[in-house]
Amino acid sequence: MAEKKPRRKRKPVTTWKFFEKKGDSLQRKRKSCPKCGQGTFMAQHKGRITCGKCGYSEFETKKKE
Repeated sequence: MAEKKPRRKRKPVTTWKFFEKKGDSLQRKRKSCPKCGQGTFMAQHKGRITCGKCGYSEFETKKKE
């Protein structure tokens, strides 16, 4: 029988890094999902932006020079 693989330890989500304080107000650093609403942030990957909740993706287009 094969041995079980060890589980990967996950880091807790640090949502305070998604905001920036400017004066008396808070600014969001990341884009919100258009399907899920304001409370869900989208993850930034290489060449795309993805929502982890619903799977919505936006791809970056290459600019021609």
